[in-house]
Amino acid sequence: MRYVLFALPLILLAGLVAVFASSIDRDPQLIRSVLIDKPAPQFSMPAVEGLATPSFDTAALKGEPTVVNVWASWCIPCRAEHPLLVDLKAETGVRLFGINQADAPENARAFLDELGNPYDRIGADRDRRVSIDWGVYGVPETFVVDANGIITFKHVGPLTPDAIETELLPAIEAARG
Repeated sequence: MRYVLFALPLILLAGLVAVFASSIDRDPQLIRSVLIDKPAPQFSMPAVEGLATPSFDTAALKGEPTVVNVWASWCIPCRAEHPLLVDLKAETGVRLFGINQADAPENARAFLDELGNPYDRIGADRDRRVSIDWGVYGVPETFVVDANGIITFKHVGPLTPDAIETELLPAIEAARG
């Protein structure tokens, strides 16, 4: 009996180590959002101070498919994906909204001045409340919202040319369908 009591915690520890070890290389894209096929959360954000680009709220997401990109000037992967968003907007004309997360307005403006502003609207999510409601794990993340305001797609992490071609563009087309 004494050996069983001694072995039980070791067996549990070995099981936990095995679970964590098997998840260490897990693709973050496998994390499915609970908001997929559900209406976008109710929110309203102010505009980024000093930008001519207007803000948006839940109601603005209705009417036509929209790509919503969560970004920040301090986010290195956001900087890497930004030229792809500029190209996406230029090539497809898709409605593109940005959620600027926990950023100083002057930093957000400098980022867009340097790299270009592909966004039709940008909301300033200073306290990350909107990002939390959207289920954002970290920046960047990209969503597709259909014309009815339903979230139909989520991409975690920076977009790549391959992800745009094989995931995002088909999701946009499906949202237009």
